[in-house]
Amino acid sequence: MTITITGFASSPDRGRGLARDMRVRWALEEVGQAYAMRLLSFAELKQAAHIAHHPFGQIPTYEDGQGLVLFEAGAIVLHIAENHVGLLPVDPQARSRAIMWMFAALNTVEPVLLERETAMLIERERDWHHERLPLIEQRIRERLGQLSDRLGDAEWLDDEFSAGDLMMASVLIRTKSSGLMDEHANLVAYVARAEARPAYQRAFAAQLAIYEASLNA
Repeated sequence: MTITITGFASSPDRGRGLARDMRVRWALEEVGQAYAMRLLSFAELKQAAHIAHHPFGQIPTYEDGQGLVLFEAGAIVLHIAENHVGLLPVDPQARSRAIMWMFAALNTVEPVLLERETAMLIERERDWHHERLPLIEQRIRERLGQLSDRLGDAEWLDDEFSAGDLMMASVLIRTKSSGLMDEHANLVAYVARAEARPAYQRAFAAQLAIYEASLNA
């Protein structure tokens, strides 16, 4: 049965791989699973057919062709990793640590990065923006510093590449436009290693092709 995931018909990230379907695409490429895309407009995200699959009207969703429907990129990537070889270690303790890093990426690192994006996109005209932004960026620096210290000179977060690295690298990619990650050479190299993986390259090329096609639609 064909796996189907949803994504933007015209992504607001302009093909930079920041939309959360990219994380699912990457995971499927890592485990060698074919998939189909259902592309949705912003209007279709709010229609009943999609809300039935994703109550918050977002992307991605995941359908396995056998009745299972999931939403939330982290949950989908974990499902893929648990059901296919390649993203979680066999050793039970290492497996638990990989899942731990997935949660760390989503719950500890990403929220403050998204806070900055909100401040830049929505709050720029507020009187207090110039005071709030440095505070947010300081929190980002603290998080990135802690992560940098933990990674050290290691290639991946816990020995071999795992779903934890996939999720953490996906989150860190969001810092590129701010330049904040450039303060930590080991994190820059870590993300570069992740982006160099053939599975990432295939996933990125596929989502970029959709965005480029939308420009000519």
